Amino acid sequence: MAYTIPTLRLFNPSGSYLAFSRTKFSVTLHAASFSNKTSQLNRNSMSQPAATDSTNLSTPTDSPENVDVVVQYVVLRRDLIDTWPLGSVVTQGCHASVSAVWFNKDDPVTIDYCSPEKIDSMRKVTLEVKGELQIKNLSEKLTSGGIIHKLWIEQPENIPTCLATKPYPKSIVSSYFKKLKLCK
Repeated sequence: MAYTIPTLRLFNPSGSYLAFSRTKFSVTLHAASFSNKTSQLNRNSMSQPAATDSTNLSTPTDSPENVDVVVQYVVLRRDLIDTWPLGSVVTQGCHASVSAVWFNKDDPVTIDYCSPEKIDSMRKVTLEVKGELQIKNLSEKLTSGGIIHKLWIEQPENIPTCLATKPYPKSIVSSYFKKLKLCK
């Protein structure tokens, strides 16, 4: 069985504007690579595994050593964390994260990341940079490396507050974030 995904919508932040491009492509997925697995997390719990029967839910191709984890990176500004109410800074990160996912909703990796089977096990890494200059520099570095992300610009103040990548396999994007600290 083959599936065709007609359009991939990409965006790259350029200042406070988004430049969109549409790229048509086809993806063929073989039915043998899918199975009817139940979510391993209970829908009512974000941290507790759901009770399962004795059936082994993993296959050799799903073993941890064979899977490249899909992750979304969110980067906040430390200077804002120290001066703004915590809720306001968290909201900025949420805006950037949702925006990055929404503008890439047709991307196969994003579709998989947000699939009903995986929605309860999304992975995000929240990091921090010192201030405005560092968040702008990181955005430029990601753009030049072809890493799709959203630099969130708070309006009407026109302040770059944070950024979030679209979901990516960790092996593709982790090198861009190695020097950053976890946000605590």
